[in-house]
Amino acid sequence: MKTILLTGFEPFDRETINPSWELVRRFDGLVVAGTHRVEVLCLPCVFDLALESLWARLAQNKAEIVLCLGQAGGRAEFCLERVAVNINDARIADNAGKQPIDTPVIAGGPVAYFSTLPIKAMLKALHDQGLAAAVSQSAGSFVCNHVFYGLMHYANTEPALGRAGFIHIPYLPEQAEHHLGAPSMRMENLVSCLTTCLNLAVLQGNELRYGAGEIS
Repeated sequence: MKTILLTGFEPFDRETINPSWELVRRFDGLVVAGTHRVEVLCLPCVFDLALESLWARLAQNKAEIVLCLGQAGGRAEFCLERVAVNINDARIADNAGKQPIDTPVIAGGPVAYFSTLPIKAMLKALHDQGLAAAVSQSAGSFVCNHVFYGLMHYANTEPALGRAGFIHIPYLPEQAEHHLGAPSMRMENLVSCLTTCLNLAVLQGNELRYGAGEIS
């Protein structure tokens, strides 16, 4: 059976939980479309170490599809990231106290990589279910973008990896209680969103043309 690898992150920035890990760990062992089995991995919220952990897992156990997830406090939607950029520019320190500013993720690497997930097909399916979702044009410049870029660099050098990309998710309600006015998403909705995306990652052929751009 083929493998889908899902990754989430450990808590960071004084949070006690990270919704990305709370979500993906629920999918461990799930069989998608009768052909793919899900494995999960919790990444450290640490520059370089997170990528080393991801690459080591991929080298040990080849995956055909990889979806990495991260927390985006302040966002209200399940965000399908479109592009990873080759820059680290940390507004805060990571969990090891490192705060790289204006350094490349991969020295000499391309300026950017695009997700190879069928993000427009995923978005339409989520909208059809009435779920709050969007295509995001920026994964930021912290450890999430660092992992996203490193994943896509790996995908562009390892042909066995078919589809790969990154998804940002909002706070859980219990986190939002401590961030006055911050949006959140219930776990059952997050599970529905990710279930839909996993099925399309396996079953969707060509990408859809579906408006999801931004004016500003």
